[in-house]
Amino acid sequence: MIIIGEKINGFIKKTREAIEAKDAAYIKELAIKQQECRSSYIDICAGTAQEIEMETMEWLIGLVQEVSDLPISLDSSDPQILIDCIPLCNKPGMINSVSMEEGKVEKIFPIIADTDWNVVALTCNQDGIPNDAETKFAIAKDIIAAAHKYGIAENRVYIDPLVTTLGTSSDSMLNFVGALKLIKAELPGAFTTSGLSNISYGLPYRKSINMQFLCLCMDAGLDSAILDPLDPYMQSVIYATNALLGKDDYCMEYLDAYREGLLPVKPE
Repeated sequence: MIIIGEKINGFIKKTREAIEAKDAAYIKELAIKQQECRSSYIDICAGTAQEIEMETMEWLIGLVQEVSDLPISLDSSDPQILIDCIPLCNKPGMINSVSMEEGKVEKIFPIIADTDWNVVALTCNQDGIPNDAETKFAIAKDIIAAAHKYGIAENRVYIDPLVTTLGTSSDSMLNFVGALKLIKAELPGAFTTSGLSNISYGLPYRKSINMQFLCLCMDAGLDSAILDPLDPYMQSVIYATNALLGKDDYCMEYLDAYREGLLPVKPE
């Protein structure tokens, strides 16, 4: 499982307070802890007003790179911000994100075409976020076709079929998993990912829903997730599910995670 650590995000209350207070120590600590918890990428999202987003992103990127050598996932709804942040990064990472909304692919793909940057691709377009698996998959195919046009290999694209909250759509998980299975079957070169906590938005005890959702999605072929790597319960789902799916020979990775204290029990 490829973990994209989500903690440095201005939409998270404590992180927003640290950004507003310019608390560099807190941001650095988040970066260090996410690396220690085996994140593959550190996502950086300013979550600020548009007029200060770029300067905030520059500040956050600088702090993270002082203490971590992990590649960065640049996270913004503004494609120009993403483009402007690329030269600030010490190594290629992840662009989060593109979609088939007007102009996004056309702006981002030419910039990253001849680089080693990967990209999160959201299955939405000018009509918004579709609910049914077939339309999600159709948009995913359009994104991959656009990637091919610019010479971007499928294995650099992480498709997110965009799960909606279970509180307003009782079949949201089923449609997400349906799209996931179509993508894995028909676009086998592409990776898949999810901002999985969206499934529980507005519901109590969100962790319970998030954990079960992650397990079911991993069984359906999910390659990656944007999640809190500091949460030992989410870590336990990842390592236990990998072992149960036969992807962890003799449970060695599970045992290593236990010994390293990543799971919600103290090693003996």
